[in-house]
Amino acid sequence: LLFSAYWLMKLNDTTILEISLYDLSSSSFSLMLIFDKVSISFSMVVTLISGSVFMFSQKYMEEDPFSGRFIWILLSFVISMNLLIFSGSIFFLLIGWDGLGITSFALIIYYESKESQMAGFQTLMINRIGDVIIVLSMFLFLLEGQFSFFSMSDKMFYSSGVILMLCIAALTKSAQFPFSSWLPAAMAAPTPVSALVHSSTLVTAGIFLIIRLSYNLNLSQSVCGLLLLCGSVTCLLGSWAATYENDIKKIIALSTLSQLGIMVFSLGMNLPSLSLFHLYTHALFKALLFLAAGHILMVTFGSQDIRSMGGVGAMMPTTCVMFNISSLCLVGAPFMSAFYSKHMILEKMFMSPVNLFSVLTMMIATMFTAKYVSRTLKSISWDKTGISLLSSCSNVYTTFPVLILSLGAIMGGKLIFSLEISNLEFAFLPNFEGLMINIVTISGLIYGILENENSKKSYLLSTLFFLTPLVYGSTKAFSSFMNKMKFLDNGWIEPYYMLKKSSYWLGSMVTQEGFWPNSRLILSSFFCVFFIVLSGLHGI
Repeated sequence: LLFSAYWLMKLNDTTILEISLYDLSSSSFSLMLIFDKVSISFSMVVTLISGSVFMFSQKYMEEDPFSGRFIWILLSFVISMNLLIFSGSIFFLLIGWDGLGITSFALIIYYESKESQMAGFQTLMINRIGDVIIVLSMFLFLLEGQFSFFSMSDKMFYSSGVILMLCIAALTKSAQFPFSSWLPAAMAAPTPVSALVHSSTLVTAGIFLIIRLSYNLNLSQSVCGLLLLCGSVTCLLGSWAATYENDIKKIIALSTLSQLGIMVFSLGMNLPSLSLFHLYTHALFKALLFLAAGHILMVTFGSQDIRSMGGVGAMMPTTCVMFNISSLCLVGAPFMSAFYSKHMILEKMFMSPVNLFSVLTMMIATMFTAKYVSRTLKSISWDKTGISLLSSCSNVYTTFPVLILSLGAIMGGKLIFSLEISNLEFAFLPNFEGLMINIVTISGLIYGILENENSKKSYLLSTLFFLTPLVYGSTKAFSSFMNKMKFLDNGWIEPYYMLKKSSYWLGSMVTQEGFWPNSRLILSSFFCVFFIVLSGLHGI
Protein backbone atom coordinates (compact mmCIF):
# COMPACT_ATOMS: atom_id res chain seq x y z
CA LEU A 1 0.00 0.00 0.00
CA LEU A 2 2.86 2.38 0.80
CA PHE A 3 4.58 1.64 -2.53
CA SER A 4 1.35 2.04 -4.52
CA ALA A 5 0.57 5.34 -2.83
CA TYR A 6 4.04 6.70 -3.59
CA TRP A 7 3.76 5.45 -7.19
CA LEU A 8 0.38 7.13 -7.72
CA MET A 9 1.62 10.38 -6.18
CA LYS A 10 4.56 10.50 -8.56
CA LEU A 11 2.77 9.34 -11.72
CA ASN A 12 -0.54 11.06 -10.88
CA ASP A 13 -2.50 8.08 -12.26
CA THR A 14 -6.14 7.31 -11.55
CA THR A 15 -7.70 3.85 -11.76
CA ILE A 16 -11.50 3.55 -11.88
CA LEU A 17 -13.28 0.25 -11.24
CA GLU A 18 -16.95 0.38 -12.23
CA ILE A 19 -19.35 -2.50 -11.57
CA SER A 20 -22.55 -2.15 -13.57
CA LEU A 21 -25.61 -3.41 -11.69
CA TYR A 22 -28.32 -2.87 -14.31
CA ASP A 23 -29.55 -0.33 -16.86
CA LEU A 24 -32.99 1.22 -16.82
CA SER A 25 -33.94 3.36 -19.80
CA SER A 26 -31.07 5.85 -20.17
CA SER A 27 -29.88 5.55 -16.56
CA SER A 28 -27.06 3.23 -15.53
CA PHE A 29 -26.97 1.94 -11.95
CA SER A 30 -23.40 1.06 -11.02
CA LEU A 31 -20.88 0.89 -8.18
CA MET A 32 -17.69 2.85 -8.78
CA LEU A 33 -14.34 2.62 -6.96
CA ILE A 34 -11.63 5.27 -7.40
CA PHE A 35 -7.96 4.55 -6.80
CA ASP A 36 -5.90 7.72 -7.04
CA LYS A 37 -3.38 9.60 -4.95
CA VAL A 38 -6.10 11.22 -2.83
CA SER A 39 -8.00 8.07 -1.88
CA ILE A 40 -4.95 5.84 -1.35
CA SER A 41 -3.01 8.42 0.67
CA PHE A 42 -6.00 9.08 2.92
CA SER A 43 -6.57 5.35 3.31
CA MET A 44 -2.94 5.02 4.39
CA VAL A 45 -3.43 7.64 7.09
CA VAL A 46 -6.63 5.96 8.30
CA THR A 47 -4.94 2.54 8.35
CA LEU A 48 -1.92 3.84 10.28
CA ILE A 49 -4.08 5.51 12.92
CA SER A 50 -6.42 2.51 13.12
CA GLY A 51 -3.53 0.12 13.71
CA SER A 52 -2.24 2.33 16.51
CA VAL A 53 -5.69 2.57 18.08
CA PHE A 54 -6.22 -1.21 17.88
CA MET A 55 -2.91 -1.81 19.63
CA PHE A 56 -3.71 0.75 22.32
CA SER A 57 -7.14 -0.84 22.83
CA GLN A 58 -5.52 -4.12 23.87
CA LYS A 59 -4.34 -2.46 27.07
CA TYR A 60 -7.11 0.08 27.55
CA MET A 61 -9.98 -2.45 27.24
CA GLU A 62 -8.24 -5.47 28.80
CA GLU A 63 -10.61 -5.55 31.80
CA ASP A 64 -13.74 -5.33 29.64
CA PRO A 65 -15.45 -8.74 29.37
CA PHE A 66 -16.76 -7.84 25.90
CA SER A 67 -13.53 -6.49 24.44
CA GLY A 68 -13.79 -8.88 21.47
CA ARG A 69 -17.13 -7.42 20.49
CA PHE A 70 -15.65 -3.95 20.83
CA ILE A 71 -12.80 -4.79 18.46
CA TRP A 72 -15.19 -6.19 15.84
CA ILE A 73 -17.39 -3.07 15.93
CA LEU A 74 -14.29 -0.90 15.67
CA LEU A 75 -13.09 -2.94 12.70
CA SER A 76 -16.46 -2.51 10.97
CA PHE A 77 -16.15 1.22 11.57
CA VAL A 78 -12.74 1.34 9.86
CA ILE A 79 -13.97 -0.77 6.92
CA SER A 80 -16.93 1.59 6.43
CA MET A 81 -14.57 4.57 6.34
CA ASN A 82 -12.39 2.93 3.69
CA LEU A 83 -15.47 2.14 1.58
CA LEU A 84 -16.39 5.82 1.71
CA ILE A 85 -12.85 6.89 0.80
CA PHE A 86 -12.73 4.79 -2.39
CA SER A 87 -16.35 5.47 -3.42
CA GLY A 88 -17.08 7.21 -6.70
CA SER A 89 -20.83 6.68 -7.04
CA ILE A 90 -23.71 7.66 -4.81
CA PHE A 91 -24.62 4.01 -4.07
CA PHE A 92 -21.14 3.09 -2.87
CA LEU A 93 -21.01 6.34 -0.93
CA LEU A 94 -24.19 5.44 0.93
CA ILE A 95 -22.76 2.06 1.95
CA GLY A 96 -19.81 3.66 3.69
CA TRP A 97 -21.82 6.67 4.90
CA ASP A 98 -24.54 4.62 6.60
CA GLY A 99 -21.97 2.10 7.82
CA LEU A 100 -20.20 4.92 9.67
CA GLY A 101 -23.48 6.08 11.18
CA ILE A 102 -24.53 2.65 12.45
CA THR A 103 -21.15 1.59 13.82
CA SER A 104 -20.49 4.98 15.43
CA PHE A 105 -23.85 4.73 17.20
CA ALA A 106 -22.93 1.27 18.50
CA LEU A 107 -19.55 2.52 19.73
CA ILE A 108 -20.89 5.65 21.42
CA ILE A 109 -23.51 3.72 23.43
CA TYR A 110 -20.99 0.98 24.26
CA TYR A 111 -20.95 1.70 28.01
CA GLU A 112 -24.80 1.60 28.06
CA SER A 113 -25.10 4.46 30.53
CA LYS A 114 -27.79 7.11 30.28
CA GLU A 115 -25.28 9.70 29.16
CA SER A 116 -23.85 7.49 26.42
CA GLN A 117 -27.32 6.53 25.17
CA MET A 118 -28.42 10.16 24.95
CA ALA A 119 -25.17 11.05 23.15
CA GLY A 120 -25.60 8.13 20.74
CA PHE A 121 -29.15 9.06 19.81
CA GLN A 122 -28.19 12.71 19.43
CA THR A 123 -25.37 11.74 17.07
CA LEU A 124 -27.61 9.40 15.11
CA MET A 125 -30.40 11.95 14.77
CA ILE A 126 -28.19 14.76 13.46
CA ASN A 127 -26.38 12.44 11.07
CA ARG A 128 -29.74 11.16 9.84
CA ILE A 129 -30.38 14.66 8.45
CA GLY A 130 -27.39 14.25 6.17
CA ASP A 131 -28.56 10.76 5.19
CA VAL A 132 -31.95 12.09 4.12
CA ILE A 133 -30.36 14.88 2.07
CA ILE A 134 -28.13 12.39 0.23
CA VAL A 135 -31.12 10.15 -0.51
CA LEU A 136 -33.07 13.12 -1.86
CA SER A 137 -30.11 14.12 -4.05
CA MET A 138 -30.52 10.80 -5.88
CA PHE A 139 -33.53 12.29 -7.70
CA LEU A 140 -31.24 14.93 -9.22
CA PHE A 141 -28.75 12.22 -10.16
CA LEU A 142 -31.58 10.31 -11.82
CA LEU A 143 -32.55 13.36 -13.86
CA GLU A 144 -28.94 13.58 -15.04
CA GLY A 145 -29.02 9.89 -16.05
CA GLN A 146 -26.07 8.83 -13.87
CA PHE A 147 -25.19 8.17 -10.23
CA SER A 148 -21.48 8.99 -10.25
CA PHE A 149 -20.41 12.22 -8.56
CA PHE A 150 -16.83 11.61 -9.71
CA SER A 151 -17.70 11.99 -13.39
CA MET A 152 -19.93 15.06 -12.98
CA SER A 153 -19.13 18.30 -14.82
CA ASP A 154 -20.17 21.92 -14.48
CA LYS A 155 -22.09 21.71 -17.77
CA MET A 156 -24.72 19.43 -16.25
CA PHE A 157 -28.01 21.20 -15.59
CA TYR A 158 -28.50 20.00 -12.01
CA SER A 159 -24.84 19.99 -10.94
CA SER A 160 -25.19 23.08 -8.74
CA GLY A 161 -28.14 21.55 -6.87
CA VAL A 162 -26.31 18.27 -6.36
CA ILE A 163 -23.21 20.04 -5.03
CA LEU A 164 -25.27 22.16 -2.63
CA MET A 165 -27.15 19.16 -1.24
CA LEU A 166 -24.01 17.04 -0.83
CA CYS A 167 -22.19 19.92 0.87
CA ILE A 168 -25.02 20.41 3.37
CA ALA A 169 -25.03 16.67 4.07
CA ALA A 170 -21.25 16.82 4.57
CA LEU A 171 -21.63 19.67 7.07
CA THR A 172 -23.86 17.49 9.26
CA LYS A 173 -21.31 14.65 9.29
CA SER A 174 -18.41 17.03 10.01
CA ALA A 175 -20.25 18.73 12.91
CA GLN A 176 -20.26 22.21 11.41
CA PHE A 177 -22.48 24.94 12.81
CA PRO A 178 -25.43 24.54 13.44
CA PHE A 179 -24.92 20.74 13.59
CA SER A 180 -22.06 20.89 16.13
CA SER A 181 -23.70 19.65 19.30
CA TRP A 182 -23.19 15.92 18.66
CA LEU A 183 -19.39 16.03 18.54
CA PRO A 184 -18.72 16.93 22.23
CA ALA A 185 -21.51 14.54 23.24
CA ALA A 186 -19.76 11.68 21.42
CA MET A 187 -17.05 11.79 24.12
CA ALA A 188 -19.20 9.31 26.05
CA ALA A 189 -17.55 6.59 23.95
CA PRO A 190 -14.35 4.82 25.10
CA THR A 191 -11.14 6.77 24.53
CA PRO A 192 -9.88 4.54 21.65
CA VAL A 193 -13.13 5.27 19.83
CA SER A 194 -12.66 8.99 20.40
CA ALA A 195 -9.12 8.77 19.04
CA LEU A 196 -10.45 7.22 15.84
CA VAL A 197 -13.71 9.16 15.44
CA HIS A 198 -12.27 12.62 16.09
CA SER A 199 -9.05 12.25 14.13
CA SER A 200 -9.45 10.60 10.73
CA THR A 201 -12.80 8.86 10.32
CA LEU A 202 -16.31 10.03 11.16
CA VAL A 203 -15.79 13.80 11.42
CA THR A 204 -13.55 13.90 8.34
CA ALA A 205 -15.95 11.94 6.11
CA GLY A 206 -17.96 15.02 5.19
CA ILE A 207 -14.86 17.15 4.58
CA PHE A 208 -13.38 14.43 2.36
CA LEU A 209 -16.59 14.38 0.33
CA ILE A 210 -16.39 18.15 -0.26
CA ILE A 211 -12.70 17.81 -1.18
CA ARG A 212 -13.56 15.10 -3.70
CA LEU A 213 -16.23 17.34 -5.23
CA SER A 214 -13.87 20.35 -5.29
CA TYR A 215 -11.26 18.46 -7.29
CA ASN A 216 -13.75 17.68 -10.08
CA LEU A 217 -16.11 20.67 -9.98
CA ASN A 218 -15.90 24.39 -9.33
CA LEU A 219 -17.83 25.34 -6.22
CA SER A 220 -20.24 28.21 -6.77
CA GLN A 221 -20.02 31.50 -4.89
CA SER A 222 -23.05 30.63 -2.77
CA VAL A 223 -21.54 27.30 -1.70
CA CYS A 224 -18.17 28.94 -0.94
CA GLY A 225 -19.92 31.63 1.11
CA LEU A 226 -21.77 28.94 3.06
CA LEU A 227 -18.52 27.08 3.75
CA LEU A 228 -16.75 30.28 4.83
CA LEU A 229 -19.55 31.17 7.24
CA CYS A 230 -19.93 27.70 8.74
CA GLY A 231 -16.16 27.15 8.98
CA SER A 232 -15.35 30.44 10.70
CA VAL A 233 -18.27 30.24 13.16
CA THR A 234 -17.48 26.60 14.00
CA CYS A 235 -13.81 27.41 14.56
CA LEU A 236 -14.71 30.24 16.93
CA LEU A 237 -17.40 28.19 18.66
CA GLY A 238 -15.11 25.24 19.38
CA SER A 239 -12.09 27.23 20.56
CA TRP A 240 -14.14 29.62 22.68
CA ALA A 241 -16.06 26.82 24.41
CA ALA A 242 -12.82 24.91 25.13
CA THR A 243 -11.45 27.84 27.15
CA TYR A 244 -14.13 27.30 29.81
CA GLU A 245 -14.06 23.49 29.87
CA ASN A 246 -12.29 21.37 32.52
CA ASP A 247 -12.99 17.89 31.11
CA ILE A 248 -9.89 16.83 29.18
CA LYS A 249 -11.80 14.73 26.64
CA LYS A 250 -14.27 17.51 25.95
CA ILE A 251 -11.42 19.98 25.52
CA ILE A 252 -9.89 17.72 22.88
CA ALA A 253 -13.31 17.23 21.24
CA LEU A 254 -13.87 20.98 21.05
CA SER A 255 -10.38 21.39 19.62
CA THR A 256 -11.42 18.96 16.89
CA LEU A 257 -14.43 21.16 16.22
CA SER A 258 -12.14 24.16 15.84
CA GLN A 259 -9.74 22.37 13.47
CA LEU A 260 -12.62 21.09 11.34
CA GLY A 261 -13.78 24.68 11.00
CA ILE A 262 -10.34 25.60 9.63
CA MET A 263 -10.58 22.85 7.00
CA VAL A 264 -14.07 23.95 5.90
CA PHE A 265 -12.87 27.56 5.83
CA SER A 266 -10.04 26.51 3.51
CA LEU A 267 -12.56 24.79 1.24
CA GLY A 268 -14.57 28.02 1.18
CA MET A 269 -11.46 29.77 -0.20
CA ASN A 270 -11.28 27.11 -3.00
CA LEU A 271 -8.13 25.52 -1.58
CA PRO A 272 -8.99 21.79 -1.49
CA SER A 273 -5.34 20.65 -1.58
CA LEU A 274 -4.48 22.75 1.45
CA SER A 275 -7.57 21.51 3.27
CA LEU A 276 -6.57 17.90 2.52
CA PHE A 277 -3.05 18.66 3.74
CA HIS A 278 -4.40 19.94 7.07
CA LEU A 279 -6.73 16.95 7.22
CA TYR A 280 -3.72 14.62 7.15
CA THR A 281 -1.67 16.53 9.71
CA HIS A 282 -4.64 16.96 12.02
CA ALA A 283 -5.44 13.25 11.87
CA LEU A 284 -1.92 12.33 12.97
CA PHE A 285 -1.51 14.69 15.90
CA LYS A 286 -5.12 14.44 17.11
CA ALA A 287 -4.89 10.64 17.36
CA LEU A 288 -1.67 11.11 19.34
CA LEU A 289 -3.39 13.61 21.61
CA PHE A 290 -6.26 11.22 22.37
CA LEU A 291 -3.99 8.24 23.02
CA ALA A 292 -1.80 10.32 25.35
CA ALA A 293 -4.93 11.54 27.15
CA GLY A 294 -6.17 7.94 27.42
CA HIS A 295 -2.86 6.90 28.96
CA ILE A 296 -3.25 9.71 31.50
CA LEU A 297 -6.81 8.61 32.33
CA MET A 298 -5.54 5.11 33.10
CA VAL A 299 -3.34 6.62 35.83
CA THR A 300 -5.86 9.08 37.30
CA PHE A 301 -8.52 6.39 38.04
CA GLY A 302 -10.63 7.72 35.15
CA SER A 303 -10.81 11.29 36.48
CA GLN A 304 -11.10 13.63 33.48
CA ASP A 305 -10.78 16.95 35.33
CA ILE A 306 -7.56 18.70 34.29
CA ARG A 307 -7.40 20.50 37.64
CA SER A 308 -6.58 17.19 39.35
CA MET A 309 -3.84 16.03 36.95
CA GLY A 310 -0.95 18.04 38.29
CA GLY A 311 1.45 15.20 39.08
CA VAL A 312 1.14 13.36 35.80
CA GLY A 313 4.08 15.15 34.21
CA ALA A 314 6.56 13.93 36.83
CA MET A 315 5.21 10.37 36.90
CA MET A 316 4.83 9.84 33.14
CA PRO A 317 7.38 12.10 31.42
CA THR A 318 7.22 10.35 28.04
CA THR A 319 3.44 10.51 27.84
CA CYS A 320 3.48 14.11 29.02
CA VAL A 321 6.00 15.06 26.32
CA MET A 322 3.80 13.43 23.66
CA PHE A 323 0.79 15.28 25.02
CA ASN A 324 2.70 18.56 24.85
CA ILE A 325 3.84 17.90 21.27
CA SER A 326 0.33 17.16 20.03
CA SER A 327 -1.07 20.15 21.93
CA LEU A 328 1.47 22.50 20.36
CA CYS A 329 0.38 21.21 16.95
CA LEU A 330 -3.05 22.70 17.65
CA VAL A 331 -1.60 26.22 17.64
CA GLY A 332 0.63 25.51 14.65
CA ALA A 333 3.89 25.78 16.57
CA PRO A 334 7.10 25.86 14.47
CA PHE A 335 8.83 22.54 13.74
CA MET A 336 5.50 20.73 14.12
CA SER A 337 3.40 19.15 11.37
CA ALA A 338 0.46 21.55 11.63
CA PHE A 339 2.76 24.54 11.12
CA TYR A 340 2.96 23.74 7.40
CA SER A 341 -0.82 23.57 6.95
CA LYS A 342 -2.57 25.75 9.52
CA HIS A 343 -0.32 28.78 9.15
CA MET A 344 -0.56 28.57 5.38
CA ILE A 345 -4.37 28.59 5.59
CA LEU A 346 -4.30 31.67 7.81
CA GLU A 347 -1.82 33.41 5.50
CA LYS A 348 -3.91 32.54 2.44
CA MET A 349 -6.88 34.07 4.25
CA PHE A 350 -5.28 37.52 4.01
CA MET A 351 -4.64 37.03 0.29
CA SER A 352 -8.14 35.76 -0.57
CA PRO A 353 -11.17 38.00 -1.22
CA VAL A 354 -13.01 36.94 1.94
CA ASN A 355 -15.14 39.26 4.03
CA LEU A 356 -13.91 41.07 7.13
CA PHE A 357 -16.23 39.11 9.43
CA SER A 358 -14.58 35.81 8.51
CA VAL A 359 -11.08 37.24 8.99
CA LEU A 360 -11.85 38.68 12.43
CA THR A 361 -13.63 35.48 13.47
CA MET A 362 -10.66 33.31 12.51
CA MET A 363 -8.17 35.56 14.28
CA ILE A 364 -10.22 35.53 17.50
CA ALA A 365 -10.53 31.75 17.22
CA THR A 366 -6.75 31.48 16.82
CA MET A 367 -6.24 33.43 20.04
CA PHE A 368 -8.72 31.25 21.95
CA THR A 369 -7.01 28.11 20.61
CA ALA A 370 -3.68 29.24 22.04
CA LYS A 371 -5.41 30.11 25.30
CA TYR A 372 -6.97 26.72 26.01
CA VAL A 373 -3.81 24.90 24.91
CA SER A 374 -1.61 26.81 27.36
CA ARG A 375 -4.24 26.43 30.08
CA THR A 376 -4.36 22.66 29.62
CA LEU A 377 -0.58 22.27 29.51
CA LYS A 378 -0.21 24.37 32.66
CA SER A 379 -2.68 22.17 34.56
CA ILE A 380 -1.10 18.87 33.50
CA SER A 381 2.61 19.67 33.34
CA TRP A 382 3.21 22.36 35.94
CA ASP A 383 0.61 22.11 38.70
CA LYS A 384 0.99 20.07 41.87
CA THR A 385 -0.66 16.70 42.38
CA GLY A 386 -4.36 17.04 43.11
CA ILE A 387 -5.37 13.39 43.62
CA SER A 388 -3.64 10.10 44.25
CA LEU A 389 -2.28 8.49 41.10
CA LEU A 390 -1.66 4.92 40.06
CA SER A 391 1.82 3.75 39.24
CA SER A 392 2.74 4.00 35.58
CA CYS A 393 1.04 1.27 33.52
CA SER A 394 3.14 1.67 30.39
CA ASN A 395 3.89 -1.33 28.21
CA VAL A 396 4.46 -2.04 24.56
CA TYR A 397 0.72 -1.69 23.76
CA THR A 398 0.62 1.89 25.03
CA THR A 399 4.14 3.11 24.23
CA PHE A 400 4.64 1.88 20.67
CA PRO A 401 1.47 3.48 19.15
CA VAL A 402 2.25 6.79 20.82
CA LEU A 403 5.82 6.78 19.48
CA ILE A 404 4.64 5.98 15.94
CA LEU A 405 2.07 8.77 15.94
CA SER A 406 4.55 11.21 17.51
CA LEU A 407 6.77 10.81 14.44
CA GLY A 408 3.79 11.74 12.29
CA ALA A 409 2.95 14.70 14.52
CA ILE A 410 6.51 16.06 14.23
CA MET A 411 7.65 15.07 10.74
CA GLY A 412 4.34 14.37 8.98
CA GLY A 413 3.88 17.95 7.79
CA LYS A 414 7.30 18.20 6.18
CA LEU A 415 7.02 14.70 4.68
CA ILE A 416 3.62 15.31 3.06
CA PHE A 417 4.76 18.77 1.99
CA SER A 418 7.73 17.21 0.19
CA LEU A 419 5.88 14.31 -1.45
CA GLU A 420 2.94 16.19 -2.94
CA ILE A 421 3.68 19.15 -5.22
CA SER A 422 0.13 20.52 -4.90
CA ASN A 423 0.90 21.38 -1.26
CA LEU A 424 3.58 23.86 -2.36
CA GLU A 425 1.56 26.99 -1.62
CA PHE A 426 3.13 30.43 -1.25
CA ALA A 427 1.84 33.54 0.48
CA PHE A 428 3.19 37.06 -0.06
CA LEU A 429 2.03 39.28 2.78
CA PRO A 430 3.04 42.61 4.28
CA ASN A 431 5.04 42.39 7.49
CA PHE A 432 2.12 43.57 9.62
CA GLU A 433 -0.26 40.86 8.40
CA GLY A 434 2.44 38.20 8.66
CA LEU A 435 3.25 39.18 12.24
CA MET A 436 -0.40 39.48 13.24
CA ILE A 437 -0.85 35.69 13.29
CA ASN A 438 2.14 35.25 15.60
CA ILE A 439 1.10 38.15 17.85
CA VAL A 440 -2.42 36.79 18.26
CA THR A 441 -1.09 33.29 19.02
CA ILE A 442 1.46 34.49 21.59
CA SER A 443 -1.10 36.73 23.30
CA GLY A 444 -3.45 33.75 23.62
CA LEU A 445 -0.68 31.62 25.15
CA ILE A 446 0.12 34.31 27.73
CA TYR A 447 -3.57 34.81 28.51
CA GLY A 448 -4.03 31.10 29.17
CA ILE A 449 -1.01 30.95 31.50
CA LEU A 450 -2.08 33.97 33.55
CA GLU A 451 -5.76 32.97 33.80
CA ASN A 452 -7.12 31.79 37.12
CA GLU A 453 -8.01 28.08 37.12
CA ASN A 454 -11.11 28.62 39.24
CA SER A 455 -12.89 30.70 36.61
CA LYS A 456 -16.61 30.04 36.37
CA LYS A 457 -17.92 27.80 33.63
CA SER A 458 -20.09 29.54 31.07
CA TYR A 459 -23.43 27.84 30.40
CA LEU A 460 -23.71 29.68 27.09
CA LEU A 461 -20.44 28.20 25.81
CA SER A 462 -20.75 24.78 27.43
CA THR A 463 -24.01 24.26 25.53
CA LEU A 464 -22.47 25.60 22.28
CA PHE A 465 -24.76 28.65 22.23
CA PHE A 466 -27.79 26.58 23.34
CA LEU A 467 -27.39 24.07 20.50
CA THR A 468 -27.41 21.09 22.87
CA PRO A 469 -30.68 21.92 24.73
CA LEU A 470 -32.24 22.91 21.40
CA VAL A 471 -31.51 19.46 19.95
CA TYR A 472 -32.83 17.67 23.04
CA GLY A 473 -35.95 19.85 23.15
CA SER A 474 -36.75 19.30 19.49
CA THR A 475 -36.22 15.54 19.92
CA LYS A 476 -38.73 15.36 22.79
CA ALA A 477 -41.27 17.50 20.94
CA PHE A 478 -40.97 15.42 17.79
CA SER A 479 -41.21 12.16 19.74
CA SER A 480 -44.41 13.26 21.48
CA PHE A 481 -45.84 14.29 18.11
CA MET A 482 -45.00 10.96 16.51
CA ASN A 483 -46.51 9.01 19.40
CA LYS A 484 -49.86 10.59 18.61
CA MET A 485 -49.73 9.26 15.04
CA LYS A 486 -51.09 5.82 15.82
CA PHE A 487 -51.21 4.64 12.20
CA LEU A 488 -47.41 4.23 12.19
CA ASP A 489 -47.74 1.49 14.80
CA ASN A 490 -49.42 -0.74 12.25
CA GLY A 491 -46.16 -1.18 10.34
CA TRP A 492 -44.76 -0.11 7.00
CA ILE A 493 -47.08 -1.92 4.56
CA GLU A 494 -50.50 -0.45 5.44
CA PRO A 495 -49.63 3.28 5.16
CA TYR A 496 -47.48 2.55 2.10
CA TYR A 497 -50.42 1.12 0.16
CA MET A 498 -52.68 3.88 1.45
CA LEU A 499 -50.30 6.57 0.21
CA LYS A 500 -49.72 4.70 -3.05
CA LYS A 501 -53.44 4.57 -3.82
CA SER A 502 -53.94 8.22 -2.92
CA SER A 503 -50.95 9.35 -5.00
CA TYR A 504 -52.13 7.40 -8.06
CA TRP A 505 -55.61 8.87 -7.62
CA LEU A 506 -54.22 12.40 -7.50
CA GLY A 507 -51.98 11.65 -10.47
CA SER A 508 -54.89 10.43 -12.53
CA MET A 509 -56.89 13.54 -11.66
CA VAL A 510 -54.09 15.85 -12.77
CA THR A 511 -53.40 13.81 -15.92
CA GLN A 512 -57.03 13.90 -16.98
CA GLU A 513 -56.96 17.68 -16.85
CA GLY A 514 -53.87 17.63 -19.08
CA PHE A 515 -51.32 19.30 -16.88
CA TRP A 516 -48.27 16.97 -16.63
CA PRO A 517 -48.06 13.46 -18.09
CA ASN A 518 -45.50 12.33 -15.49
CA SER A 519 -47.46 13.58 -12.50
CA ARG A 520 -48.24 10.04 -11.32
CA LEU A 521 -44.59 9.18 -11.02
CA ILE A 522 -43.70 12.50 -9.39
CA LEU A 523 -46.47 12.38 -6.81
CA SER A 524 -45.87 8.71 -6.05
CA SER A 525 -42.18 9.32 -5.51
CA PHE A 526 -42.86 12.33 -3.31
CA PHE A 527 -45.28 10.52 -1.00
CA CYS A 528 -43.08 7.43 -0.75
CA VAL A 529 -39.98 9.44 0.10
CA PHE A 530 -41.96 11.48 2.63
CA PHE A 531 -43.20 8.32 4.31
CA ILE A 532 -39.73 6.72 4.39
CA VAL A 533 -38.18 9.81 5.96
CA LEU A 534 -41.01 10.12 8.47
CA SER A 535 -40.82 6.47 9.46
CA GLY A 536 -37.03 6.59 9.70
CA LEU A 537 -37.15 9.55 12.06
CA HIS A 538 -39.85 7.80 14.06
CA GLY A 539 -37.50 4.83 14.43
CA ILE A 540 -34.94 7.13 16.11
